[in-house]
Amino acid sequence: MRLTFFGHSCFLLETDRARLLFDPYFTGNPLAPVAADAVGCDYILVSHGHEDHTCDALAIARRCDATLVANYEIAEYFAAQGAKTHGLNPGGGFNFPFGRVKLTLAHHTSSAEAGLKPIYLGVACGLLVSADGKNVYHAGDTALFLDLQLIGRAGLDAALIPIGDNYTMGPDDALVALDFLRPKLAIPMHYNTWPEIAQDGAAFATRAAAAGHAVRPLLPGESIVL
Repeated sequence: MRLTFFGHSCFLLETDRARLLFDPYFTGNPLAPVAADAVGCDYILVSHGHEDHTCDALAIARRCDATLVANYEIAEYFAAQGAKTHGLNPGGGFNFPFGRVKLTLAHHTSSAEAGLKPIYLGVACGLLVSADGKNVYHAGDTALFLDLQLIGRAGLDAALIPIGDNYTMGPDDALVALDFLRPKLAIPMHYNTWPEIAQDGAAFATRAAAAGHAVRPLLPGESIVL
């Protein structure tokens, strides 16, 4: 299983049977190492509706004939625009040919075209993928919450967690989240994209190591094998 980071909260997870693209944000992403049309996938997994997590989802879904997996409202929103979708809701999961995707709770907002008349796109979620005998958790955008302990009971091989603060939990709360999740490896995300979410990933990894957690910050474009 190969995991590639594309900056912000965007990752490509390559399993034995499928390529899963999380929260596609290439266009306008100052950290993106490649353009959206350079990435291929079979499934697109979306945590919530904000444009910094969905802005390239429709174009990639159309180009790759990929299935977009998200909460029901997001799935319907993109289905109405011609995408192939599969809607879920928190606590629900589905067995796809490559493995299982389950939506978890997250504490955040979810809309498109934020402004005077935003489009409601359901609740924000995390994404728990079980494939190739491993469990990978993408927390989406979230605050710290106690039920992370329940998600950790799945036995996580990797947890992708936000550390940026301002819009999500920051390093202090993320350390507590690791106590709850207890993953074999954690990878920080949703930081350094803009000044208001500037953080030091290496410093976070050092603090986490002192607390008994393995954390590996990835550079945009960098891959690891899980």
